[in-house]
Amino acid sequence: MADDGSTKGATWPLPKFRFEVDLGTTLQGISFQEVSGLEAESQLIEYRKTNNPLFSVEKMPGLAKHGNVTMKKGIFVNDNTFWDWYAEIKMNTVKRRNVLIKLLDETGNITMQWQLNNAFPTKVSGSDLKSEGNEIAIESLEIAFEQMTITNGH
Repeated sequence: MADDGSTKGATWPLPKFRFEVDLGTTLQGISFQEVSGLEAESQLIEYRKTNNPLFSVEKMPGLAKHGNVTMKKGIFVNDNTFWDWYAEIKMNTVKRRNVLIKLLDETGNITMQWQLNNAFPTKVSGSDLKSEGNEIAIESLEIAFEQMTITNGH
């Protein structure tokens, strides 16, 4: 008999199409079309001791490095959310926020959450415009951040 997932302890991969983003205290539950760039890597440190009997280097993890996260959403009337945040950038100062990206299950409960600490916008892109197009207008926001924390739902 096939497992339909109703038994306790069943493991199924999570679908990636239901998610929401909180860009700060007043900007919660924003629906996005796409979020990409959730990645982390450790820079590599190579070191060779002078008394090492092997003729090779030791490899150690170094500083953590995070790429920028890009988010895309439809443009709505009187919604300047991305542009307003980007406009706060001054010479070496910007209002940093903790951004939450939440992967939801079919009932809307959080199954996985990425918290991007000290995030700020680095790029905002408006939609391309075509007189013969029939697509919706999409804008994108690229943000940099200092640390990523991942938690699982309750």
